Amino acid sequence: MNKTIENKTQNRESQLNKSTHKPNPNKKRNKYTNNKRPQHQKNEQWYKNIQSTIEANKKIQAQRVYPMTYKVPNKNGAVKITPLGGLGEIGGNMLVIETNNSAVIVDVGMSFPDDEMHGVDILVPDFSYLRTIKNKIKGILITHAHEDHIGALPYLFKYHDLQFPIYATPLPLGMIANKFDEHKISKKFFRPVEKRKIYQIGDFDVEWIHITHSIIDASSLAITSQIGTIIDTGDFKIDHTPIDGLPTDLHRFAHYGDKGVLCLLSDSTNSYNTGFTKSESSVGPTFEKIFSQAKGRVIMSTFSSNIHRVYQAITHGVKYGRKVAVIGKSMEKNLNTAMELGYIKLDNKIFIDAYEVNKYNDNKVLIVTTGSQGEPMSALFRMATNEHRHIKIKPTDQIIISARAIPGNEASVSRVLNYLYKAGASVAYKDFSEIHVSGHAAQEEQKLMIRLVKPKFFLPVHGEYNHIHRHKETAMKCGIPEKNIYLMSDGEQIELTQKQMKKIGSVKTGKVFIDNQINKQIENNIVIDRQKLAEAGIISIFAQIDKSTNKLINKPRVLSYGIVPDRDMKVFQKDVENMLDSLLINSKKEVLENQKAVENSLRQAVRKHVFRKLKKYPTVIPTIFML
Repeated sequence: MNKTIENKTQNRESQLNKSTHKPNPNKKRNKYTNNKRPQHQKNEQWYKNIQSTIEANKKIQAQRVYPMTYKVPNKNGAVKITPLGGLGEIGGNMLVIETNNSAVIVDVGMSFPDDEMHGVDILVPDFSYLRTIKNKIKGILITHAHEDHIGALPYLFKYHDLQFPIYATPLPLGMIANKFDEHKISKKFFRPVEKRKIYQIGDFDVEWIHITHSIIDASSLAITSQIGTIIDTGDFKIDHTPIDGLPTDLHRFAHYGDKGVLCLLSDSTNSYNTGFTKSESSVGPTFEKIFSQAKGRVIMSTFSSNIHRVYQAITHGVKYGRKVAVIGKSMEKNLNTAMELGYIKLDNKIFIDAYEVNKYNDNKVLIVTTGSQGEPMSALFRMATNEHRHIKIKPTDQIIISARAIPGNEASVSRVLNYLYKAGASVAYKDFSEIHVSGHAAQEEQKLMIRLVKPKFFLPVHGEYNHIHRHKETAMKCGIPEKNIYLMSDGEQIELTQKQMKKIGSVKTGKVFIDNQINKQIENNIVIDRQKLAEAGIISIFAQIDKSTNKLINKPRVLSYGIVPDRDMKVFQKDVENMLDSLLINSKKEVLENQKAVENSLRQAVRKHVFRKLKKYPTVIPTIFML
């Protein structure tokens, strides 16, 4: 026991002596320990290296994520951006970008009227501001061929002082050509452009970048001035499996993002939708299911410009041995244009005319038509109401409405659905699995666009205020400071410099009313009169007065529309007669000698009488004959 303790003590002393033993300077050192420094010195140098690398990476990442912070082409320049349509609304897109010396217009679109705009078919932007800068305007840049981006062009070109070169890729120009032919407008201003090629237009270098949307040949625009690049996405989604195999040119957006983008204007239409918008190709399996089960005719309605949707329907119809009747002027023109330009390939032998439909068995017919928005003059609406010359809806028909109702058109779509169901047809609409997919980016695609482009400033466009506000929130999550985002309204002028973005004023804007049946403008006062007539009705009064006695010769004739029911007309006529008698008795002599004064007094009296009873101010038209 004692020996064991003694041995342990000796071992500890031996180890202690080894640890405190000084090395012999004459002893040869191991080659691996000759250059070793103390551990704390080695750790300090390693730490310095790490810190240096971290700082370098921070700078590299900052330059990568916010390149415009480090790239300043010209500190003194400025660019103005003025939306004339497309903000605070869905549709009617139009934007002006200008320097001191030149300006370009981005898109010239139309929008739809609301229910109170009686007799109005479409709305186009007010072009007043363009006249004030017309000598600066060097061209119109078109992103794609949807009506809300090109539909107002014919009405702009009706003014000869507002005709400018139109730069666009081939399909948009082809569809614009159809409109110009209808309006008898020359196509001498057309300028076809190639994608990934830069065009100098005034003070700007402009490149068209391929983007996917619900129409073929859509583009975003990279517009470069002396102070930097502005990218306008146009309408877009990021479809990795498009029908034509041409996905969004993400590499080009990344190219500009790395160079540095001053400002991004981005589509806000689907800013409330989370995740990703489904691919156009996802509609194919739904078409396959419907066509494989349909026993009668298939009637498919969609936007006439959605060529890939039409193409998918036709290919499924042909697969099941159906002949194809394309009905609707715009549908026929757009499909023919896409085929002539080589965007889609279909054998002409598969097509038949509307009058030939009844020659074939119902299960051998596909009808592709317009009317997905319930337009009263559309082919589908006329079929549903038995007003179409060749096609009537049958209970065996399978109807496909492959579209969503544009805001404001819900009532019209519901109306045509009611007619179709009453006719006994089967209808596949929005509640049917993937019968329609949107052409606009959801939040994750919007984030991807922001991250690729990496703009210093951000302007959400295309949509009502709540849409652009939600897009702003998405942009802030992607690192764009709130002070670098502005929510524009139509008519506001935004000035961009290298240092800041601010509102500098407003210009006149608004809408012009168009009767599309005659392709002419309806004056504002006419539309206002129609609204008043619809809201409050009209009363016409015809009376004869004896100038010598200032009394009624006969009972006045009173006509009322929208005010008094027929059963109460005798009582109302008596009321007007009493008012006129009282007026003749109590009016001054100089008033009774003036026919217009008598008419004005009677008008005011009748309006007050109706307001007391019905709380309405009708339009009163008195006609007094002084005999």
